[in-house]
Amino acid sequence: MSALPAADEPTPMESKPRRSRAGAFFVSLGIFINKIFGVVRQSFVARYLGAGAAADAFNAAIRIPNLLQNLFGEGALSAAFIPVYVGLRTRGDEEEAGRLAGAVFAVLALVVSILVLLGVVFTPQILPLIVGGFKGERRELAITYVRILFPGAGLFVLGAWCLGVLNSHRKFLLSYLAPVLWNVTMIVALVWYGPRESLSSLARITAWASVVGAAAQFLVQLPFVLALVKRLHVSLDWNRPSVRTVLKNFAPVGVSRGIVQVSSYIDQLISSFLPEGMVSLIFYATTISYVPVSLFGMSISAAELPEMASVTGEHAERSRQLRERLNAGLRQIAFFVVPSAAAMLVAGDLMAAALFQHGNHFSRQDTIYTWSILAGSAVGLLASTMGRLYSSTYYALHDTRTPLRFAIVRVILTTAFGFAMALGLPKLLGIDPHWGGAGLTVSFGIAGWVEFTLLRRGMNQRIGDTGLPGSLVAKLWSCAALAAAAALGLKLAFPTLPRILAAVVVLGGFGLVYLAAAMLIKVPEARVLVRRLRR
Repeated sequence: MSALPAADEPTPMESKPRRSRAGAFFVSLGIFINKIFGVVRQSFVARYLGAGAAADAFNAAIRIPNLLQNLFGEGALSAAFIPVYVGLRTRGDEEEAGRLAGAVFAVLALVVSILVLLGVVFTPQILPLIVGGFKGERRELAITYVRILFPGAGLFVLGAWCLGVLNSHRKFLLSYLAPVLWNVTMIVALVWYGPRESLSSLARITAWASVVGAAAQFLVQLPFVLALVKRLHVSLDWNRPSVRTVLKNFAPVGVSRGIVQVSSYIDQLISSFLPEGMVSLIFYATTISYVPVSLFGMSISAAELPEMASVTGEHAERSRQLRERLNAGLRQIAFFVVPSAAAMLVAGDLMAAALFQHGNHFSRQDTIYTWSILAGSAVGLLASTMGRLYSSTYYALHDTRTPLRFAIVRVILTTAFGFAMALGLPKLLGIDPHWGGAGLTVSFGIAGWVEFTLLRRGMNQRIGDTGLPGSLVAKLWSCAALAAAAALGLKLAFPTLPRILAAVVVLGGFGLVYLAAAMLIKVPEARVLVRRLRR
């Protein structure tokens, strides 16, 4: 990955406003705790379901209803709703803000209810579009699980409305902690029923637990939303100017999110033609690779969106403030994501073994394939994470169409590269088709870098030069390479350690070496992190 062009005046983390840093911290904390539970959940899924037909059907099914969550959920709703809602509150119009929040809830509830009903009825017709390679048992099981999971997706969307309101009021922690309840209900179901149910029956029970968890996630946020929005008025009042503005903004954002989901579902469609178990292995690997994207990309982007939307002034002054916020966020993202990518490359096998290689349903070979998928994911990790912050900046400027155009480019590239590298390349090289999973994630990364480049170039034309200084990129990758060498040395020095202990030792050594190296060469973000840890 080449160094990114430097901004004119890169702003270290110390220059960010305290409120923004606090928001990012609480989002990060909530996401971190939730992701820990999510990884634990997937560890139990791998333990009890493994990587066979039932696991493939369940892991594919749980993603299909999520199309609703991603179309109407957190990212799309926040991008369309928060700037308008925050603008009303900034001007002191609490009455209109309450009516806007209520109208958006009513419209979401109506539309999503209809789509959930259609999804349940037409699941057999939808399934071939998503997992066309599923036949026989995998197909029938997937139909059953999808029909169970669809109502839960609708509840997730309502939970995303709560998140949008809470984030607008800068109440970040609860909205990102709430999904822990979803994870916990599924973990309890797996632990309680896992030892005594068949694989297909256990997957069905876990699907019902997902619906219960989605309801809990929504209901735990609702009282806090009602306390914050004193003048909430729920009605289908879509003729109000503020509501029309949100709906107008929502259309391109929703389509943009849908395009991204199309890209994700194309990956799943391709993986369904790979050997049995690969759908599950890609899902398990994504659980790991998505942690830094969520923890750093989502947290910083979510915290910055209401702050960026509140920026006022003349064009030059507003551009300067946005540029400073964006550059500071990019530096913070890169500081954490660069070593994450390096760790996935050098120690992905230890991550997969510690988390998933338990019981009789997940083999050592499954661990190796998962590692290869993680290594492929590392290619585009930094681009995907920084791209989220650029998209939030566009949304703060009330521009939802530009990210849509670039998302379409990404889908086209992902489709072309994905089929070629996952299905065609292994045949051409005469290698085991299981390695196509790595080719699939590499193709996704390449497309992510193209999308990021387009997002950055478009933003630079609007607010001036943005990006990471080339010197910082070189420093971070040098520190990550040194840490990777240390991790590799630890792997070779302690080859017989138990799986979990080996992961702790190697990854712990990686992190310490990276931080020490960054402190030694005076990376500002390292100094800030150390100060926070000392507190």
